[in-house]
Amino acid sequence: MIRKFWKFLKRLVALFIVASVLSVVAFKFLPVPLTPLMLIRCGEQMANGKDLKLKHSWRPLDEISIYMPSALWANEDQRFLKHHGFDVEEIKKAMKARGENPRGASTISQQTAKNLFLWPARSYIRKGFEAYFTVLLELFWTKERIMEVYVNSIEFGDGIYGAQAAAQHFFHKDASQLTREECIRLAAVVPGPLNRDPLNPDKRVRGLMRHIDRQMKNVGLFPLKRQN
Repeated sequence: MIRKFWKFLKRLVALFIVASVLSVVAFKFLPVPLTPLMLIRCGEQMANGKDLKLKHSWRPLDEISIYMPSALWANEDQRFLKHHGFDVEEIKKAMKARGENPRGASTISQQTAKNLFLWPARSYIRKGFEAYFTVLLELFWTKERIMEVYVNSIEFGDGIYGAQAAAQHFFHKDASQLTREECIRLAAVVPGPLNRDPLNPDKRVRGLMRHIDRQMKNVGLFPLKRQN
């Protein structure tokens, strides 16, 4: 029985590795239609007796305002182009601040891995899977592709996912037409999209907007191929 169990377990692990690698390779080229978080939010809406709300429309990165990835890059992960999925400096800072002033250390690569393949709840198991998928993304994808999927999958509000849906919902325009300020407003709600409003920012969001504005001036625009 023990031998059969280990044989079954080995096959299961091998199947998971093959399936995960094939999925990562496929999504290197294909638009992402849905993510686990989108389905979870729909389940929460149904459980709370609310109408289903899911706004999501894929847009290639070169059809989204250059200020959108730039604002997220400046605020979320300024070493995104330098690290290989994990920001060691931020991890050290997070460990040092543990118990005093907790801070996150997730990179854009890690957040993309979580958004695309995993669930939002925090646990060591999920973190382990997140690290695994982060390695795969960094191995098979370019930084530009990681950013493209990230911009198209992040949550900007209740049932609103991706830059195109956010642009249409909040500003009634296409994502390609978003201004610098509008992109800053959207980037400022990403840390808490269900409790923040880019149109009516509270004191905390306004402070984050000023921070993003300063950081964008420091790092410049995200280097897309279309700029070369």
